[in-house]
Amino acid sequence: MADFLLAHEPVVRISIFLGVLVVMLAVEEWSPRRTRTEPRWLRWSSNLGIVVVNSVLVRLCFPVVAVGFAALVRERGFGLFNWVLGPDWVAVLASLIVLDLAIWAQHLLFHRVPMLWRLHRMHHADLDFDATTGVRFHPVEILLSMVVKLAVVALLGPPAVAVMVFEVVLNASAMFSHGNLRLPSRVERALRWLIVTPDMHRVHHSVLRAEHDSNYGFNLSVWDRLFGTYVPQPRDGHEGMAIGVSAFRTQRDLWLDRMLWQPLRRG
Repeated sequence: MADFLLAHEPVVRISIFLGVLVVMLAVEEWSPRRTRTEPRWLRWSSNLGIVVVNSVLVRLCFPVVAVGFAALVRERGFGLFNWVLGPDWVAVLASLIVLDLAIWAQHLLFHRVPMLWRLHRMHHADLDFDATTGVRFHPVEILLSMVVKLAVVALLGPPAVAVMVFEVVLNASAMFSHGNLRLPSRVERALRWLIVTPDMHRVHHSVLRAEHDSNYGFNLSVWDRLFGTYVPQPRDGHEGMAIGVSAFRTQRDLWLDRMLWQPLRRG
């Protein structure tokens, strides 16, 4: 199974990405949590357009990406899991957990370091909150994130299939956690003990500083509880809370060119 996934990595990743995206957008239409305020054509064209830009840029800038690098590291015998003997399933599970913690820590830094926040705030400047927000990241942030992942892979020496699974799950969970969907309250409360739900992550997209500096997780919810950055609900409720960044609240700010230029703008 692992060999099949690695041999067909591009097809598997694109298929899962498109499948999750289509399902999320359909569920959002059927049972929305919040009323949409901005034109879908404008937001979706820009948010999905940035995905294309980022994908091309990563391929141009990195001769090998995380999965291929993991295979190279294992082949050369580098990293913790190449020095510590144990079952492969333990290495896979541990890799998924450590990589998730690394992305949580990276997200925290992008909020706490002013220069990094200027890059990351493009993600927050979306004026609505749906699955496409989960893939809306500035290209420079994506490149820095890839550097972080490659560094973690070099230190861990994880199985290549673990890195592939992590990237697929991270991408899918980012779209899910940004979903404009209404889960039954009992289901939502149970799920958020393990994974980040849309109601949990939506708090992070509030214009209020105390709320957007919280709930940094994309996949596992434990890190915010463990490190004291967990806020259960927004002050103004999910329907009443203001989404976005105070300095960028016009429809023109949702255009792709403004998104790319935003780190250089005041705000």
